[in-house]
Amino acid sequence: MISDVDLDLAGRARDGDRDAFEEIYRQYAGMVYRVALRMIGKVEDAEEVTQHVFLSVHRHLRTFAGKSSLKTWIYRITINSSLNVLKARKKHMEVAWEEGFDPEDKRHGLREAVEKEASQHKINVLLAHLNPDQRACILLRAQEGLSYEEISRSLGINVNTVRSRLKRARETLLVARKENRGAL
Repeated sequence: MISDVDLDLAGRARDGDRDAFEEIYRQYAGMVYRVALRMIGKVEDAEEVTQHVFLSVHRHLRTFAGKSSLKTWIYRITINSSLNVLKARKKHMEVAWEEGFDPEDKRHGLREAVEKEASQHKINVLLAHLNPDQRACILLRAQEGLSYEEISRSLGINVNTVRSRLKRARETLLVARKENRGAL
């Protein structure tokens, strides 16, 4: 069920209310960036996708009919934008994790930062074994906590397709984990 808040916020932003659009940005920018980063694996590309998504949201708000939640609509734009970036790359790319790390930053200990980076690298190595469609489903389920129905609406695919992609993704990840056990 679509909330009246989503419809009101989208309607106000569509009518030119800058504060309403800024509220949409504040609510969803973090989610858009996280999903894009996990899909693509490069900070610069994720930032670019985030910017593109909100330009698209602004341009196409008039087409938001309220058939899905605003969040679901923005997920779909994010996934599609991320997939477009991946398609522009060579088919067999290696996902590289780029995170700004400053060893002089006193907020984080060097050991914790290195462990976090190593853990993130392991995850990205495993995610690289998935095709973009599987990666989108697994990230929306595991990272964003969406239900199968929400993933279905976000990606514009059948719920059974979501189940199938998640099953294949999990199987692929298990095999990749076993194969890379020594390296991971």
